[in-house]
Amino acid sequence: MASESMRLVRRYLPTQRLVHWIGVATFVALLFSGIALLVPPLAFFAYGGAPRLIHRIAVVPFILLPILYVVLNPKQAKELLIESFTFTRDDIEWFKHMPAYFFGRTKGLPPQGRINAGQKLHHATTFLMFIVVAASGFVLLFGKGQLGPDGLAITAMVHDLSMLGLTVMMIGHLYFTFVYDALSSMLTGFVTEEYARMEHPKWLEELPPNAFVVKKK
Repeated sequence: MASESMRLVRRYLPTQRLVHWIGVATFVALLFSGIALLVPPLAFFAYGGAPRLIHRIAVVPFILLPILYVVLNPKQAKELLIESFTFTRDDIEWFKHMPAYFFGRTKGLPPQGRINAGQKLHHATTFLMFIVVAASGFVLLFGKGQLGPDGLAITAMVHDLSMLGLTVMMIGHLYFTFVYDALSSMLTGFVTEEYARMEHPKWLEELPPNAFVVKKK
């Protein structure tokens, strides 16, 4: 009896996955070190200055991530930026199915390209929040002495709220990753043909025949 097999298609290059996991590690380090500095019940974690040091170290690779992505993946970076801010009629229709999609139902979804409408919204929002959190953090790090009490308070509030926005985006990203069993794509770089046909049929149709890999189950 012949063994069953499945067709896989490459979704992410090794360099794309590298940038993703660096982003995950630095974001988590920044989030928890920042919480330790801000939340009174966790103030004991801040003794000795470790969270402040972690925050200042992790912020360097975090800020450089977009540059690293562009250097390693110039074509993919351009495509991602354009696609993330380009919404079509199919995308608008997709949002009408968002409540069902939230609970794992994909029946009747309008066909989507390489990234679906929800992913476009996530990428665009994350990109804008990243700019705000990076700019406000830079001001807090190097210009707090020139801000004055009111300016310092406003800048800190903008920084905290933008970081909260990124955290919400991360939670949503994790939720849909596990609902649709998409973690393997960022671990191996491949997704099944079945998954690609469900989530990104337009993209799948554009792929050349040699884009597929057959793997035994």
